Amino acid sequence: MSYLKFDKNLLINLDQSLPKEMLRTNRAGAYHCTTLVGCNTRKQHGLLVVPLPEHNNKPYVLLSTLDETVIQHGAPFNLGIHRYSGGVYSPNGHKYIREFDCEDVPRMTYRVGGVILTKEKIFITHENRILIRYTLVEAHSATTLRFKPFLAFRESNSLVIANNNINKTVEDVDNGVATCLYDGLPTLYMQFSRKPQWVDEGHWYNGIEYIRDKERGEPYTEDLWVPGYFEIPIKKGESIIFSAGVSPVKPRSLTKMYEAEVSIRTRRTSFFNCLKNAAKQFYLKDGDNMYILSGYPWGVVLARNTFMAVPGLTLAIDHRQDYETIMDTALAALDRYMTNGQTSSRIAGIDLPDIPLWAIWAIQQYSKSVGIEDTRQRYGAMLERMIEYILDGRHDNLSVDPVTRLISTDGRDKPVSWMNAQIDGLPVIPRTGLLVEFNALWYNALKFGASVFQDSPEHQETARRWDDVAEAMAPAFVETFLNDYGYMYDYVNGNYADPSVRPNMAVAIGLDYSPLSRRQRKHVLDVVTRELLTTKGLRTLSPKSYGYRPFYEGGPHDRELALHQGPSRPWLMGFYAQAYIKVFGISGVSYLDRILIGFEEEMSWGCIGSLSQLYDANPPFLGKGAISHATNVAEVLRTLRSIKKLTL
Repeated sequence: MSYLKFDKNLLINLDQSLPKEMLRTNRAGAYHCTTLVGCNTRKQHGLLVVPLPEHNNKPYVLLSTLDETVIQHGAPFNLGIHRYSGGVYSPNGHKYIREFDCEDVPRMTYRVGGVILTKEKIFITHENRILIRYTLVEAHSATTLRFKPFLAFRESNSLVIANNNINKTVEDVDNGVATCLYDGLPTLYMQFSRKPQWVDEGHWYNGIEYIRDKERGEPYTEDLWVPGYFEIPIKKGESIIFSAGVSPVKPRSLTKMYEAEVSIRTRRTSFFNCLKNAAKQFYLKDGDNMYILSGYPWGVVLARNTFMAVPGLTLAIDHRQDYETIMDTALAALDRYMTNGQTSSRIAGIDLPDIPLWAIWAIQQYSKSVGIEDTRQRYGAMLERMIEYILDGRHDNLSVDPVTRLISTDGRDKPVSWMNAQIDGLPVIPRTGLLVEFNALWYNALKFGASVFQDSPEHQETARRWDDVAEAMAPAFVETFLNDYGYMYDYVNGNYADPSVRPNMAVAIGLDYSPLSRRQRKHVLDVVTRELLTTKGLRTLSPKSYGYRPFYEGGPHDRELALHQGPSRPWLMGFYAQAYIKVFGISGVSYLDRILIGFEEEMSWGCIGSLSQLYDANPPFLGKGAISHATNVAEVLRTLRSIKKLTL
């Protein structure tokens, strides 16, 4: 029995099935995303969505959907489903669904009278091509399949309306057709493993609604162009493969291509395997470079998210080579910025003040996986450059106090930390001055750097100097951030100490090196557990703190206000778990295991097999934001791997 399997009772109930989404990617930026029943509910949904380098790598929805129709004795049974203006669903193809499972590849089973038809979808790795295999399992009379492509040809965050500017030309290619609606966009090739009949019958389908966008207070209605339809007879036991891509393919190669791709898939037979599969979907390979997308369906490559997520997305699933490729790409961009102030056109936010701190943390996780010697040989030089870069005060928004050795930053006019919500260009939470996680990461970086070089004869003096700086800042750190109530101020700016109870202090106590004693860590951990812990991660603000907004809902303005004022983040569990283990040792493992159960149930909710960007901070803790988020998947994977190592 499949780990991810859904029966017809759930699937035919749209209230239950439409909130469940599926995602497949090609690890090069292209993706397929929709609901389990195939009804698109977001403008970013699509059967083939590809990034276009000539348009700043923005994703474009080329093929929105492909409606299938079973024809027997001249009677059509349409398996598709769309929502139109007024909340009308047509056709109602979901009523023919019998089950959906996603162990190897997403597989939908339909039953229409005596006909049983399966549909399986798979993306070709590093190629902008999706394949769909249709197999007629059962039929008692002659059967024909009709395929109707709905075309969008627009950027994934925009919408299209019926217009006279489209190019309606459809050209014949091997076993299919090719078309391109607008100049400057790629040609879409739609082909089959067997020759179909193409009926040229183009017209607009108007008033298609996307209910998730409607709920978010965004434009939600568009028109899609259908240039015609394919028809192809199929016999019992026969399979037909459909290909949609931006280049032509040899139809005879489709079966071999499909089978080869299936053979390398991670079977989603467990919680860990689901997350492992999700982890690889964030990989973005571009030539010799490799990046991490922050999330789907509207993620981009972000420097902070890259360094925060890379250990969990690679080392936690034994992908050391991928870690090294991703880190080499990101560190090269960071080195260019530190050397001459050059920002990256591909990795956003490389100039933010905490990026070197997170990069050092990511290298620290590598050292725990491969050892100090390999780490020093591969990343030692860059590690030294980053620490000296900070010590010398060469970042224009990061300075080291000459006495306390604490680091400060200016976040009044522009967000500088991961809590980066902003309205009208100004930060919702103006964290400025001495930030608790910045300084915790800085202390950790100095101690880790010293440990890497302490056995290197030519660097021992450097290691001692870094260790001296860390020891000098330790008492100042405790005095500045630890308050009389047993928790840590979120930031301190001059005489102002922000009393908000936030999870950044969990980062501070979850690092390998901390200025806090074990007893002090426990006091902080108790507050975090009592006020921030939920079944879906740590709240971004305590319910007892001013401004608490537990639900991420409403229009863009309301959502931005709520973003870091309550909703929970699963990635923070990585630091919470490490802090718990440091305080309670192996006796805390069973407790952490119980907490992780709350994440396992998410495998069959939201984006199946993955974790959402954030979760409401109050019951029922619904997933919100991006449907699949890199840092969340990464840190839960890292936590699972840490627990496994302790119990071996």
